[in-house]
Amino acid sequence: MDTNTVILSTSELKEFLDTKVIEYNQPKFIDSDPIQIPHRYNLKEDIEIAGFISATIAWGNRKSIIKNASRFMDFMGNAPYDFVMNHSENDLEQLSPFVHRTFNGADAMQFIKSLKHIYTNHGGLENVFSKYASPDSVQPAISVFKSLFFEIDHLKRTEKHISDPLKKSAAKRINMYLRWMVRNDNTGVDFGIWNSLSPAQLSCPLDVHSGNVARKLGLLNRKQNDAKALNELDNALRALDPKDPVKYDFALFGLGVFEGF
Repeated sequence: MDTNTVILSTSELKEFLDTKVIEYNQPKFIDSDPIQIPHRYNLKEDIEIAGFISATIAWGNRKSIIKNASRFMDFMGNAPYDFVMNHSENDLEQLSPFVHRTFNGADAMQFIKSLKHIYTNHGGLENVFSKYASPDSVQPAISVFKSLFFEIDHLKRTEKHISDPLKKSAAKRINMYLRWMVRNDNTGVDFGIWNSLSPAQLSCPLDVHSGNVARKLGLLNRKQNDAKALNELDNALRALDPKDPVKYDFALFGLGVFEGF
């Protein structure tokens, strides 16, 4: 156990984290978070696609993530679903200058083609994740989703932008995306537009911030932020709230990013 671990009883820990969830799971959270990008849209498929792309590039500086996700939406004429389903080769070429860290224009074009494939041949994003999730976890579905996303001709380099939990990844960005789509607690942050999945099946987005806070609170012992650590954290959070364990993402993230806990 980390020498900096804060010792709280289970009931104290739950009360502390529940308070932090209420503090951070507020509409004001949207203004500084990439979730603001899908919040621009009303059509289900626009929200799904804008959210998926924004979550995919959600690493690094948050202002830069939001700026580049906005640029991506501009390239698509701010009509993501229409662009995905009806783009021409010339339309795709408009994405060639796009870059966010290691995600470049070639990756962007591949993502559009693969998204069209998912909607045309697999019933859309929600259908894939709900079809292949296990009763208690959506992690197996992430692995299947990656294989379906890349079953068309694709650039090998683009595969690195979608994580695979079965290859030991904590799949932070895609788990964050699934939180956005599935959770709905009427605070106005998460969308809750995927009714075929339950919040109980979700996993907490695990990154440096949430991992460090979880270790300090005794929710996580494993040092690496990998699939095993995610499973350990999931079990700890499900013990606190089996129906909606990933609501604690707001607490862990808020404590780490905004409070330097």
